[in-house]
Amino acid sequence: MHYNVVIVGSGLAGLYAALHLAESNMRVLLLSKQAPKDSSSAMAQGGVAAVLECDDDSFALHRDDTLAAGNYKNDIDAVETLVHEGPEDVRRVMSLGVQFDRTPEGELAMTIEGGHSRRRVVHRADRTGREMMDKLLPHVREQANVTLLEDTTAYAAEKIDSGGFAVHALVGEQSQCFTCDFLLLATGGIGQVYRHTTNPAVCTGDGIRLAYELGAALRNMRYVQFHPTAFAGGDDAVSRFLITEAVRGEGGLLLNANHERFMHHYDPREELSPRDVVSKAIILESQRVGSTAFYLDIRHRGEAFLRRRFPGIYRTCLRHGVDITKDLIPIFPCQHYHMGGVEVDLHSRTSVPGLYAAGECAHTGLHGGNRLASNSLPEALVFGRRAAQDIMLNAKCLVLNELDGEPSAQHWAIGGSQLSIKHLALSIKQVMQDTFFVFPNKAKLPAAAAQMREIYAELADESGMPTRELAELRSLACVAMLILEELL
Repeated sequence: MHYNVVIVGSGLAGLYAALHLAESNMRVLLLSKQAPKDSSSAMAQGGVAAVLECDDDSFALHRDDTLAAGNYKNDIDAVETLVHEGPEDVRRVMSLGVQFDRTPEGELAMTIEGGHSRRRVVHRADRTGREMMDKLLPHVREQANVTLLEDTTAYAAEKIDSGGFAVHALVGEQSQCFTCDFLLLATGGIGQVYRHTTNPAVCTGDGIRLAYELGAALRNMRYVQFHPTAFAGGDDAVSRFLITEAVRGEGGLLLNANHERFMHHYDPREELSPRDVVSKAIILESQRVGSTAFYLDIRHRGEAFLRRRFPGIYRTCLRHGVDITKDLIPIFPCQHYHMGGVEVDLHSRTSVPGLYAAGECAHTGLHGGNRLASNSLPEALVFGRRAAQDIMLNAKCLVLNELDGEPSAQHWAIGGSQLSIKHLALSIKQVMQDTFFVFPNKAKLPAAAAQMREIYAELADESGMPTRELAELRSLACVAMLILEELL
């Protein structure tokens, strides 16, 4: 089955790219590992950072906040691209039906989050990502030249001698091969490489592993972001519920085990400090007071405001026995986002001709060493669109010939029982949790990195019929290896 473009991943970057490719006559295949609603994009609570009103804001201020949050390790051209082009993409999705909260006067309701110097974050209560996905997905489904396959896992990819790529995927439980002229990876994050993460189960770093095996350059794999306020209600769930940055933006206070505020000891911006600053402060404060008990206090905003502004957080915390209108919210840092990944230019092109990457699996350089709150959704829009535009531009110069030969067969092993796969995955997660959580454990790094390389090498040598679980295990081992080796 031949397509002009195959997009692996159906989060916001993949959907928005597909929408733009629909404007051409190209045949587009969009692969979704589960359903689009299961992506990190759909789980995004906070909002979209964009300078939509310039009364007291500016592109320069958004740029400066992004650079400061990223510890000035950002690519300045990527930052300028986002802050200047992001607002137009936000307006475009609004024209497609996306609705953001408004004031009683009908103006967009802007909020402020950690690291921002102005109220520039538009939102839909605390389910902004869900609103965007729900409104864009129907537009993608109605495009005649776009095919969306759900329950489809891309487990391998290879370059074809005559040009283009072969993508091997499990459609349900059946293995199929799709060939394409251009391949766009939009597979999201790496969160499941950690024992505790806010990411959904689909975030196993597949796009990074596929790009690595295709020979693409990777960059800053060690740039892992730990969100300071994940719900820590006592369970040991792999995926932790996120308490959005916007809670602190609306006046939430951080408290230690003694119910004392402490951020003023670590940064003058206090609760509105960037995520990495707050996460490190919590770890240092936990060592000072001898406890990992921390809380977020938003009770003073009142029940009416909290139930309207944070309905999802209110309901989810209540299911765990915490009423945020009356109780302190137990929190602790948790793996949340990955700023590193597949190195791309301003057009989302990788070092491999015809291969693109967008969204969290890509390293645009926008975020530097730490992502500014609510910059991820606009990044998905801007660089997903730019990938589509560059593909369409290059397609005009492409002579579409029949493939000079068949793609080779991709062989994988089941690698033992499902129990052994699950056990090995848990071992990888625990190694990452013990070796690199907020601060890297330098003493454990060499042995851990060697262990991950050994596991990845063994999985790469296997042969046989693939499974989704084995493909994800190989991705986890690859990502863990790349992160730990870069930290050495």
